[in-house]
Amino acid sequence: MHSFYQDHHPWLQSLLRKRLSNREDAADLAQDTFVRLLRAPVPQEEILDPRRYLATIARGLTADLFRRRSLERDYLDYLATLPQALAPSSEEQLIVQQTLLAVDRMLQGLPPKVREAFVLAQFEELSYPEIAQRLGISLRTVSNYLTRAMEHCCLALA
Repeated sequence: MHSFYQDHHPWLQSLLRKRLSNREDAADLAQDTFVRLLRAPVPQEEILDPRRYLATIARGLTADLFRRRSLERDYLDYLATLPQALAPSSEEQLIVQQTLLAVDRMLQGLPPKVREAFVLAQFEELSYPEIAQRLGISLRTVSNYLTRAMEHCCLALA
């Protein structure tokens, strides 16, 4: 693994630096990519195109980074709308951010419409008819989507 790292790390970090325009994020994601590779069940000898394999892992980690930052930004925007007296403490904010990220990771295996229906039901507290109207789907589809999302969450927590 040491030679694999030496052979490909500079290239991967350069690739990520170009994509992210941020040296620190590129370094972090390059490291995370190799950590993910170490945990992967694929033996190193079976990786036919190492750069493509590493780029695929890095692309997923980059998407996770952008999704996480988007969630954090949305949460901070929401907090900015609250009156000071209702704003949660820094500790509470951190707990909520960590919970949102955990829920987001849990929902990643779901198709986008199923995920959106779940978020509308659980976080915006919309009714089935409101979700159906918002997503342009039938009530039966809303029911199916929410059942599927709940099953997914239960399995993820088990």
